[in-house]
Amino acid sequence: MAKSNPVSRPWLFLLAAAFISSFVSAEPDGNKKQYIVYMGDRPQGDFSASSQHSSLLQAALGSTRASDSLVYSYKRSFNGFVAKLTEEEMERLADMEGVVSVFPNGKKQLHTSRSWDFLGFPENAERNTVESDIIVGMLDTGIWPESESFDDSGFGPPPSKWKGNCETSDNFTCNNKIIGAKHYYLDGDQPLDEGEFASPRDSAGHGSHTASIAAGRMVKGASLYGLRSGTARGGVPSARIAVYKICWKDHCSDANVLAAFDDAIADGVDIISISVGGKLSVDYFEDSISIAAFHAMKHGILTSVSAGNLGYGTGGYLTNYSPWSLTVAPSTIDRKFVTNVRLGNGEVYKGVSINTFDLNGEYYPLVKGEDVLETGGDGNKTSRYGMPGSLGGDAQYSGKIVFSELSNGWAFATDGGAVGSIMQWDSGNDDASTYPISAAVLDQDPGNKVLNYITSTSNATATIDKSIEVGDIPAPFIASFSSRGPNPITVDILKPDISAPGVDILAAWSEATTVTGYAGDKRVVKYNFDSGTSMACPHATGAAAFVKSYNPTLSPAAIKSALMTTATIISAERDVDAEFAYGSGQINPLKAIHPGLVYDIEEADFVSFLCGQDYNITTLQLITGDSSVSCSKEKNISVWDLNYPAFTLSTPSGLVTRVFRRTLTNVADVGSTYKATITSAPELNIHVNPAALSFESFGEKQSFTVTVTANVTKHVTSGSLVWDDGVHQVRSPVVATSFQSARDENFIGSLLSGESSYEDFHAPSFCCRGTKSPYMKA
Repeated sequence: MAKSNPVSRPWLFLLAAAFISSFVSAEPDGNKKQYIVYMGDRPQGDFSASSQHSSLLQAALGSTRASDSLVYSYKRSFNGFVAKLTEEEMERLADMEGVVSVFPNGKKQLHTSRSWDFLGFPENAERNTVESDIIVGMLDTGIWPESESFDDSGFGPPPSKWKGNCETSDNFTCNNKIIGAKHYYLDGDQPLDEGEFASPRDSAGHGSHTASIAAGRMVKGASLYGLRSGTARGGVPSARIAVYKICWKDHCSDANVLAAFDDAIADGVDIISISVGGKLSVDYFEDSISIAAFHAMKHGILTSVSAGNLGYGTGGYLTNYSPWSLTVAPSTIDRKFVTNVRLGNGEVYKGVSINTFDLNGEYYPLVKGEDVLETGGDGNKTSRYGMPGSLGGDAQYSGKIVFSELSNGWAFATDGGAVGSIMQWDSGNDDASTYPISAAVLDQDPGNKVLNYITSTSNATATIDKSIEVGDIPAPFIASFSSRGPNPITVDILKPDISAPGVDILAAWSEATTVTGYAGDKRVVKYNFDSGTSMACPHATGAAAFVKSYNPTLSPAAIKSALMTTATIISAERDVDAEFAYGSGQINPLKAIHPGLVYDIEEADFVSFLCGQDYNITTLQLITGDSSVSCSKEKNISVWDLNYPAFTLSTPSGLVTRVFRRTLTNVADVGSTYKATITSAPELNIHVNPAALSFESFGEKQSFTVTVTANVTKHVTSGSLVWDDGVHQVRSPVVATSFQSARDENFIGSLLSGESSYEDFHAPSFCCRGTKSPYMKA
């Protein structure tokens, strides 16, 4: 999910007040709403989805009411449908044989030049010639096909495994780089918003941005008005792209998500990337992305997902956390933007923004919002804090720079005709946003000094410099906006899995919108900056595709393991959430192609894990499409025995001991002996048996146990286990936490009713794809 730029999506202000209720798509058909009926795996042999689904609806609703209820059938890769139902009808269907789950068609939200170099992955890195056979499936807002990042010069025809197609229209065609494209709008009878394309063409910029990060071609000289000029490129520049447009201006419905996955899996993509997330769920099979990613895994496809943008110090929950997907958090790179604010008294304060406007050093009157309100308004306080409706649309601010103590002060300054906006916003300010006028964000202390200056003189003036790029030595660290773990359903599976660059990323953009998308912004660009877990996810997607190009037979879990166990360690000094912020560390693509050993997980292992999570046999048989599935004692494994590349244990407090059983597979071409190296905090005692593993051939497996005794006194305590043969270092984090599962705490209901808080449940702040509410002081 791209972090919501406070400017680039101004309509988010309107969504904030009704964010939770917007998850359900209400239909104009009486009190009916759209629901998704998930029925598990696609039946083998001859199968008519529409007939089966219509028959089921008739049995539940009667033939008359069923005739106009069916909206869409999923039939290529799994089984299910979308239907318009009353709550009573929904409950009736949920109890019917053959139905795994029924849940509302919710609305999910959209959550590079320097970044790949920072990862130690240079332009001239050696690449496998089969990279052009890799197909990356991008589920997003579409794509801008004319971008140089998607030019197909020198590309041959699509690989023979490709089974998809391109929705060609008057405004969209594919090529040998973009080999497939489809759009989905299963949102009932709601018309498209003005400016949207009823095609895979991107009108927002987000989809073009993520696609070029994952698999864009090398484009020299890319920049935003000269800022961060360099070579924009994706992780796998020679790979093909298949586009599935699921997102529109204000949402990405669950029905669209499932329809796109259904096609992408059957079309033959190798990796799926989706920078989208929605509400919390206490069931893996009542979430569209989790359901779809499970079926992708069954077909040998890894799904890369964004962690979410519900951070800002609240410890907001992840929105994607299924064990079979790769959950990615956003990290910083070693460059950041600084925008100097110069006052008429000679003082200079460093602000944060991506400011492309040049005031040429000219000073303008500096005012607070309330100083220009007409008499008879609703008081000074609302303007000072930038409350909606406090200003109006005339030119109260013409020729002035406006100081505001709220993050959306830029909007009211812009609407009032201001030259610039200075905002006081203490949010960590580790990422920069673009604005439609010259603007900068100051931390609390310099903001107070600016405010004191304004009140101390009747002739306050200021100017705002164009942004400059400076080094950021502490990088990488996790952005403050990033959602944090642990996994709210299964605490003892580490989430997020890994981190990747997600702050101030330059990548391709749609020319159907502007830099910010805000009314009055006339800057149409080919490349733009954005920040968010949306940007981190395609970095990991590109890395996963790179690993697959060198290791085509690796399973999704093995690719995930390769990325996690070779990740660059991130220091916990800047983040109290440690591994629950950054997972195993930051991706290292060059190391990941030669991991030495992997922790592999097959579908049967996940099924055994689900048995241990109390899923019943009937449900699992439907999900897998295998009537022989059972949850016998031999197959029912504990969460600590799932062959995950990390070790996590939880308890409310006190002393706890857990035994983890793991199996490593040799994926190096030669045999070797690995020795275990332990690093741990004093509160952790970690014992490995055996302490050395010998492998003689490719594909050989060796098992071991890890016994961890933890004195749990705080939110997170961690260490690590490294298997080292002198060439490969296969590292896994070992994490202990006092957090308890959302499922166990009956968390969701109390959260949504307002009864819970972060202190109680480590809960998220729901608003605007992760930004603080524009109706609350920053």
